[in-house]
Amino acid sequence: MRLLIVEDDRILGSSLKRAFEKHAYGVDWFRDGASALEALRDSQFAAMILDVNMPEQSGLDIARRLRQQGNDIPILMLTALDGVRDRVAGLDEGADDYLTKPFDLDELLARIRALIRRRQGRGETIIRCGEVELDPSAMVARRNGQQLHMPAKEFHLLRLLMERSGRYVTKADIEYALYDLNALVESNTIEVTIYNLRKKLGSEFIRSIRGVGYMIERAL
Repeated sequence: MRLLIVEDDRILGSSLKRAFEKHAYGVDWFRDGASALEALRDSQFAAMILDVNMPEQSGLDIARRLRQQGNDIPILMLTALDGVRDRVAGLDEGADDYLTKPFDLDELLARIRALIRRRQGRGETIIRCGEVELDPSAMVARRNGQQLHMPAKEFHLLRLLMERSGRYVTKADIEYALYDLNALVESNTIEVTIYNLRKKLGSEFIRSIRGVGYMIERAL
C-alpha cells in the first residue's frame, strides 16, 4: 500500500513516515501542497494524510482542489484545531476522516486501514482465501486456524496478493505498493519474500508466471 503524507512539521512528518514504513507501507512524504499535488498527478496512492495548517496552501485548499478535479483519494486530515466548526469545514471540503493533534498512532493506523478498506468495498476486516486468513488490524496471519510467524514485509505482500485475488500482480505493482519512490529495492527481494511465503503457505498457494507476476486464486 502506498500512502501520501503531507505534513510541514519535519519531526512529525518523519515520525509518521517511519511508523507507516514499519507496518510495511510505502510512504511518500512532502512538506508542502504543491509537491503533493504534483505527486498525485504522477502516481496513485491508497490514501492521503493531510495536515490542515500549512504555509501557502492549507490542507483545506488542497482537499478542495482535489475534489474539484474529481480525485477521490481517501483523505484523513490532521489538525490541532478541534472545534466542531473546524471538523465540519474539513469534511465539507472533501476529507473522509478527521483526527486532532495530539493523536494516538494506533488510532491513526486503524483509521487509515478503515479508509482503504471502504475504498476497496470491503466491510469485513478479515481477508480470507481458502485456508488462509489475514487480520490486518492485528497483523496476524493464520492457516487452518494456526497463527503463522510472519515479518511485516511478508505479511503485507501476502495482504496485497489476497486483496487482489484472482488477478496477477506484477513485480512493478508490488514495488510500487510496498516501497516509496526513493527506496532502493534489491533485484531479488520480492522473489525471496515469495519463496518464504510459499514455505509457510504451501508451494501452490501463490501462482506465478515468469514475466507476468504472482496470483492467489480467488476462493469460490
